[in-house]
Amino acid sequence: MTHFDLVIIGTGSGNSIPGPEFDGQSIAIVEAGLFGGTCLNVGCIPTKMFVHPAELADAARQGKNLGVDAQLNAVDWPGIRDRIFGRIDAIEAGGREYREGPENPNVTVFSGHGRFTGMKTLSVDLHDGSTTEITGDQFVLAAGAHAVIPDVPGLVDGAAPFHTSDTIMRIDELPKSIIVLGGGYIAAEFAHVFSSFGVQVTQIARGHQLLKSQDQDVAALFTTEAAKRYTVLLNTQVSEVRPADTGVELSVDGPEGAQTLRADVLLVATGRQPNAERLAVELTGVALDTHGRVVVDEYQRTNVEGIFALGDISAAHQLKHVANHEARVVKHNLKHPDALIASDHRFVPAAVFTNPQIASVGVTEHEAITRGIAYVSKTQNYSDIAAGWAREDHGHFLKVLADPATGLLLGAHAIGPEAATIIQPLIQAMSFGQTAHDVATKQYWIHPALSELVENALLGLPAPLDAPSASTSAN
Repeated sequence: MTHFDLVIIGTGSGNSIPGPEFDGQSIAIVEAGLFGGTCLNVGCIPTKMFVHPAELADAARQGKNLGVDAQLNAVDWPGIRDRIFGRIDAIEAGGREYREGPENPNVTVFSGHGRFTGMKTLSVDLHDGSTTEITGDQFVLAAGAHAVIPDVPGLVDGAAPFHTSDTIMRIDELPKSIIVLGGGYIAAEFAHVFSSFGVQVTQIARGHQLLKSQDQDVAALFTTEAAKRYTVLLNTQVSEVRPADTGVELSVDGPEGAQTLRADVLLVATGRQPNAERLAVELTGVALDTHGRVVVDEYQRTNVEGIFALGDISAAHQLKHVANHEARVVKHNLKHPDALIASDHRFVPAAVFTNPQIASVGVTEHEAITRGIAYVSKTQNYSDIAAGWAREDHGHFLKVLADPATGLLLGAHAIGPEAATIIQPLIQAMSFGQTAHDVATKQYWIHPALSELVENALLGLPAPLDAPSASTSAN
């Protein structure tokens, strides 16, 4: 048994913690999979590297309304895949080599799956087949999450072939057809990618619309537009998955009754579950909530002294920028126990990189109504600004919500071109307490840029009730 001052489980955002300020401490890093975590290897980065070629491929469809008659001749899937993972795999290998190298003499990397066996005691099944046990004064749980496999015959028992987001991006060739199981953002992004590349896509969702966690107007519009691009089956349950000669066969039951679906490939994208139970954190006394997440306080501390957690294993928001923020908080708090800083989860933004693109921050209109939050709102259409005219954009919009008394923004939800970029000034305004009218009127807005969507939306909100009078403002 080897003892360390600090044990970090997971090399996503947790790998950013060891720095020069920790040179005097012995550190163990435990990683069961690829160095760099979900985002680098199977999440945000590779998916968005697929999304951009998909946007180029889909440009032929987008150009027809603008008088551009283009066509997609071919998609070099192996070439796209190898370009993406040629870069990512090198980064993964480089990260591992750096932590194992002479630049980090106080760091020991354990490549294998760790599992707690007692208080601050971790047993690691190493990739070489051996097992070792380590202990630590302090632990950081940053082991992320894993793909959820529904309890469906053929899936849960592995009898039928299927992919998750962990494997689908490395397939050898582009299939002719794919079934995407799930209605969330992972399913939406992959449905967009494969549809843009000319694959026949069928998306199956249990709910009545796709992206149901989004603003209801956003989700409704996206569901309608997705259904125009590929087959969308809503309110549909899968009862069995079977292997078939050319791929997979699914028995489903939906509004049109029972039917059988076939495709070359099945992608299961029904969410991701925190890896807390896989680590058996309860054996070191760490508490979990009803969602299987590690319970932490505002300082990222668990209920066990000296054990912190960050990222997907503990956060309600499974987002890389949240994990990075929490890693900075944990890093500070490890070194400054008498001057703790808290994580700020007030205004966490998110984006879905589909076509149309979606972005959101703050409360939705439905949440405001349900929680009894007073609000005013303005929905600004892309079609009402010059940059929207240039694209002949119809139907897409930005919705902003504000406190009617103070003018402070409560939320923003966009669906349309470059939504993830457009929404950033609103995130800044919310984070720094800037009122909607100040943001709209006290700076220049480039004309005719897409950002005028934000300006016009904010100008469309009523003046706050607590705004100072004209005479007071002039003094």
